[in-house]
Amino acid sequence: MRIVFEGENSLRDSIKWHSPPAQVRCPNLDSQSLKESGEAKASQRVGCAVTATARCANALAKLSKGRDTTVSTLWQAARRLRVIGSRVSPRIRRAALGAAKVAWWSVTFKLPRKLRERRLLTKTFDAEWYLRTYADVAAAGLDPLSHYLSSGAAEGRDPAPGFSTVGYLNRNADVAAVGANPLLHYVQIGRAEGRKITPIGSPENNYKDWICRHDTLTEADLTDMRRRGAELPHRPKISILMPTYNTPEVLLREAIDSVIAQTYENWELCVADDASTAPGVAELIRSYERADPRIKATYRQTNGQSTLATNSALELATGEWVTTLDHDDLLSPHALFHVIATLNSHPATQLIYSDEDKIDASGDRYDAHFKPDFSLELFRSQNYLNHLTVHRMANVRALGGWRTGFDGSHDYDLNLRLIERIDPSTICHVPQVLYHQRAPSSPSAFSRNAAFRAIQDHVKRLRLPAVVEEIAGLPIHRLRFNLPDPAPLVSIIIPTRDRVDLLRMSVGSILEKTTYEPFEILIVDNGSLEKTTKNFLVELEREPRIRVLHYPYPFNYSAINNFAARTAVGEILALVNNDVEVISRDWLTEMVTWAAQDDVGCVGAKLYYSNNTIQHAGVILGLGELAGHSHKHYPRDHPGYFYRLKSPQTLSAVTGACLVVRKQLYLNVGGMDEDSLRIALNDVDFCLKVREAGYRNVWTPFAELYHHESVSRGRENTLEKRERAFKEVQFMRQKWGTLLDRDPFYSPHLTTARQDFSIRECEPE
Repeated sequence: MRIVFEGENSLRDSIKWHSPPAQVRCPNLDSQSLKESGEAKASQRVGCAVTATARCANALAKLSKGRDTTVSTLWQAARRLRVIGSRVSPRIRRAALGAAKVAWWSVTFKLPRKLRERRLLTKTFDAEWYLRTYADVAAAGLDPLSHYLSSGAAEGRDPAPGFSTVGYLNRNADVAAVGANPLLHYVQIGRAEGRKITPIGSPENNYKDWICRHDTLTEADLTDMRRRGAELPHRPKISILMPTYNTPEVLLREAIDSVIAQTYENWELCVADDASTAPGVAELIRSYERADPRIKATYRQTNGQSTLATNSALELATGEWVTTLDHDDLLSPHALFHVIATLNSHPATQLIYSDEDKIDASGDRYDAHFKPDFSLELFRSQNYLNHLTVHRMANVRALGGWRTGFDGSHDYDLNLRLIERIDPSTICHVPQVLYHQRAPSSPSAFSRNAAFRAIQDHVKRLRLPAVVEEIAGLPIHRLRFNLPDPAPLVSIIIPTRDRVDLLRMSVGSILEKTTYEPFEILIVDNGSLEKTTKNFLVELEREPRIRVLHYPYPFNYSAINNFAARTAVGEILALVNNDVEVISRDWLTEMVTWAAQDDVGCVGAKLYYSNNTIQHAGVILGLGELAGHSHKHYPRDHPGYFYRLKSPQTLSAVTGACLVVRKQLYLNVGGMDEDSLRIALNDVDFCLKVREAGYRNVWTPFAELYHHESVSRGRENTLEKRERAFKEVQFMRQKWGTLLDRDPFYSPHLTTARQDFSIRECEPE
């Protein structure tokens, strides 16, 4: 999070959100002066906290400033030509300049290379797409390529649908550091070097490489797993339920063979054929029954669809644990081994789920879903557990098996009913791809309807004060909680110092757009000096819902918020930056409904940059050196990684730029650390304290605001600020240790070098 203070250009965000991977080499900042002062070592470590993303912001800032202000001798000598040029039409001026360039390149033997670069530039740049995407450029009648080169890149615009300006700068720290134009760099240097231009949010074409490196088992690996599985002290039987119906023979054989190939051998396969009419299905199943006593089958006389067929298979089961396998899907050969190994490590487990991917007709794997650990909010939005999910048999039998009427989402319904009966701490996630699904990636309309009814029933059974809503065009749902009656008073805390333009915008948007009642606004002035600011503060005090507090001490973001929290009258606190602007009118209603839940701690909002890209969608621990923003720089309407930009979810932390929490909880955990975290990381630390106290921190995409962070970002290159930031990072490391390296709500197979949910193998070496 970030607060804008005149003259206070802290390193808060660059350390907090942009810490780099160890693999990214960072240029030393002010290295000579630091060596002379004996602080080179500390500076290098803090310099490495300025990540590719931070360099990206700096690069865009450099690009936006245009040509270097240094005046060369040649520039001075050409002054008269520039004066003459200013008096002719732009068309003639451009033609003359072009002719001069061609002549110069010819004399210096650069013309062939420049022509090749020009052809590649126009081939890479999509002029028609650029004009369609950026209507303001088309409306102004500007040349699209010239606009991109002169200002479009600085504004974060993309030159083509397959080329990401921000993504290129994020991936290439050296390019960002010098402020080079990404497209020109790619054409002149990057293409030959094999640098990536992949847009942020698009799937990286490296899953096959990941499989090669991490999920290709040799015969020696399989033999070792069989040995280790046989030596485990607890080796329960797992019943695998498989309904079949008119399955193509080749697919059915592959599915059954994937079970037979398991390295853990204490299993049984219970097949229920649902009155198949295709010839050969029943006989194929019988042949497997005769060949392996662990395979047994029942043959239904009438078709009952997937739910009744699954229950028929359940009647055959004798295992202590149970799972399902669709008749055309595949299990990884080490699937059951990892399940049993987890049970031996965590004997209290009640439910286990794994990662999964899809498999096409050619047998190629794709669309890997690297899942987070259990998030109740995310699960209530979508059945991300899906496959492979393994249950204790006793729990499934206690529920009566799968309910009819929920075909297509009967597994989701079962899981919802089951999690109501067990402790969430007994749900284990195995971060391994153990299941390969042939089904289409998007569910049918019928299964979406069944999922909607399953969540509705879940809400009714628990008597939750909420309603379920469908999200148009997406296979996910929204749980909208009701406000308490009466609605609690919210104290909105806004620290500020001068920058009256930002404060006026922020406060004005809250007063004009916020539909929630009641609230009060506490403006905490940290020593504003400008007369216009002081006059505006006096004006604000006339508004009955606004109080102006004065904090006449050195800037300390934590202390300012703690001071205001003690003064606040409201039951609920909303920490809001002075550069935040309201978009959704019910932003505060949405956040309060979550914060009012007894088991919820901090609640975060969805924040955008001014250019409608994601600034904040929750905090992921371990991104860079310490923590980073989820989905940073994604387009505003992007669904995110498996719809995570559209789904409320449990997260480790949220930004203090817009954070809502109950006042009593804030005080109970000691508020923010004003001694060791005066500037940066205080909100991450606060959220972790709340989580440690037993509460879930929730991020919601349905509270939308702008965070005009780039408006106020100043230069952050003084030795004092780097030293302070370094100390804050060190303090967090000492306090939270390895907890910062493994976020339970982010897969270990996803990158920590960037904030785009790409696979870890894409990280620079």
